[in-house]
Amino acid sequence: MSDRAIAFADLAGFTALTEAHGDEDAADLAGAFYAMAKRCLVGETRLVKPIGDAVLLAGASADDTLTSVLGLAFSVEHQADFPGLRTGAHFGSVVEREGDVFGSTVNVAARVAAHARSGQILCTRALREALGKDCAQFLPIGPVRLKNVIEPIELFELVACRSPSTDRDLDPVCRMRLPPGSAWWLEHQGRIVRFCSARCRETFAAAPERFESELAEQ
Repeated sequence: MSDRAIAFADLAGFTALTEAHGDEDAADLAGAFYAMAKRCLVGETRLVKPIGDAVLLAGASADDTLTSVLGLAFSVEHQADFPGLRTGAHFGSVVEREGDVFGSTVNVAARVAAHARSGQILCTRALREALGKDCAQFLPIGPVRLKNVIEPIELFELVACRSPSTDRDLDPVCRMRLPPGSAWWLEHQGRIVRFCSARCRETFAAAPERFESELAEQ
């Protein structure tokens, strides 16, 4: 057993992107995401494995692992053709076998990531207290009950990593962030809705009621 900082980061809306753009484009984007995660590793933090639209990071240093997460979030936020990133991080004992990590610390980190919204980084009190320096501003969220976790977990949001790009338009069909002034748009119920491509615009126009919840988030 050893203490490790564990972080899960996944691309929010990846399933919608796959349905909208097809398996080949989704696989290419996932590959680019994995490569991006490797470039953002700091210190002894390592990419344990990719998991579909997510990556699992682990490191002995909470500071290095959190810095890796912040770097990945920054990189994704500045890629207009990527969905948003949501991340969860925890610190505690893990079992390491053949390069992989196991245990309740890993499970909690995964549940924290699932609780995060697009563009949001959440961490536990254990992770925050393991930090040796203040590398970000934390917003207390309070105790949260997570799926299959018996006791409530106290969570914090890292708010210093927010950037103006987080507020860019999202394509309601594929959930991809859009650059300013996207060429594909239409008017819907008195508002301008923008899209990454003519294909997504046509999909929306055919059945806009399917995407009301996505529009409500913007």
